[in-house]
Amino acid sequence: MAQVSHELHDKELPEGYVPDLTYDEEEDAQVRRILDRRLMPWILFSTFILNMDRTNLSNAISDNLNGALGFGLDVINNANTLYAVVFTVAAFFGSILGKQFGPHRVIPFLVFAWGWVTLGHMWIKNSTDYYLVRFLIAFTEGGVIPATLVYLGAFYKRSEIATRLSWFWGVQSLASAFSGLMASGLLQLKGVDGLEGWRWLFLVDGVITIASAAAFWFALPQNAFRTKGGLNFGGWFTERQAQVAVARVIHDDPLKLHYEATKVKLSDVVAALTDYKIWGHLVITCVGLTYGTPYGKYLPSIINSFGFNVYVSNALTAPNYILGFISLTLMTSHSDRVKERGYHGFGSVVWQFLGFALLAFLPDSTDKNVLYVVTLIISAAPSTHPLNISWLNENTAPLGKRTVASGLVIGAANIYAAYASQIYQPGDAPRYHVGNYIILGFLGTTLLLWLGQKALYVRLNKRRADIWNAKTKEEKDHYLANTTDEGSARLDFVFTT
Repeated sequence: MAQVSHELHDKELPEGYVPDLTYDEEEDAQVRRILDRRLMPWILFSTFILNMDRTNLSNAISDNLNGALGFGLDVINNANTLYAVVFTVAAFFGSILGKQFGPHRVIPFLVFAWGWVTLGHMWIKNSTDYYLVRFLIAFTEGGVIPATLVYLGAFYKRSEIATRLSWFWGVQSLASAFSGLMASGLLQLKGVDGLEGWRWLFLVDGVITIASAAAFWFALPQNAFRTKGGLNFGGWFTERQAQVAVARVIHDDPLKLHYEATKVKLSDVVAALTDYKIWGHLVITCVGLTYGTPYGKYLPSIINSFGFNVYVSNALTAPNYILGFISLTLMTSHSDRVKERGYHGFGSVVWQFLGFALLAFLPDSTDKNVLYVVTLIISAAPSTHPLNISWLNENTAPLGKRTVASGLVIGAANIYAAYASQIYQPGDAPRYHVGNYIILGFLGTTLLLWLGQKALYVRLNKRRADIWNAKTKEEKDHYLANTTDEGSARLDFVFTT
């Protein structure tokens, strides 16, 4: 039986919160299942749309977008760098905007905005236009994932987040697979109404995105207690279930007692930027995800270089992304069950390293089907990104600091593209052996970073436990009643390892 009780202090209690509410594990699980059925499909659809619109560029490049516009791969790489920088800045403010205006409103607005920018790709005529639309797409897309992280935190407990984030990023893999299949068909419209195939691709993607934004506006509720109306019609919960939905999250993390009311302060920004533990996660993100930009942007072209035609190459990316979704879901759900993060991340990077070693060292004369299987091995390795985000969030408190950290980690997950977009160079095409040697260096470093971050948290837990256990009961009571330490700086805060 779970019981929740908190004092009012100086703020009003959140809507639907009953301080003395009691509920059992089955009621808790029932609410979680309802959230998984009613909330997560919309969240997953939003990230599906996001990644569909982010993947379409690689499909368009395989259809000679740059050749049609009169520039080379250097412009593509430079635009990727611009995208990474702008996306990073937008991501930093995305979580803050979510807190200030409500993620249920920020998310649809951003989707609507980048839908129009996606549509705008239809009319680009030269490199200047290309740089402009890539700037605008980064500016509008960058904030949605941090805002979504803030949103999910209001509905789910800490031990439930990693699994839902695996669905979130796993669906991005499915979106990439869908985008490849859709592109293989739409690119064949080349010449219809005088348009290149890639222009048709951006047209269809843009229309789908704009229509989806309208649906999100009427489907995403403000909080667990206010789910009635719009596309949710009579709501998701009975009154009792709504109260449990609010209480279960606060019981898991008392800091969420004022989750909606908590706004980000300058002190939260400073606290996040000066916390070396957060920087450990940011470095893992930058270094560990480096391979994704060159490999992801050029995957259809890489497969095409093996000897498959352009339409088959785009279609063959689908199995890669589906396998990645399956492995990611399995890995993160196991990590949630055993409550361990570091070794799971390490094992995933070992898998990635072995795949890129094959791609780098197999000779050019290798059969095209064997080389394609190597891309399947790489793509099937579980992404460590959702695991790292969950690890960061559950080890960062208070809420304002955690919100800033969410924006920082999503920014870090994109800023690396500023240099990663230069790893695959035209002179190294089509197999990019030198680029893959560089990627192996980044992955080798990432292995050490995952082990180092785990060792750090283990050491901090031991040091704090030694200090805490050395105190008398009176000293412990005095600390709990009078300490000025906040969140993860408290002696009684235990880090997940």
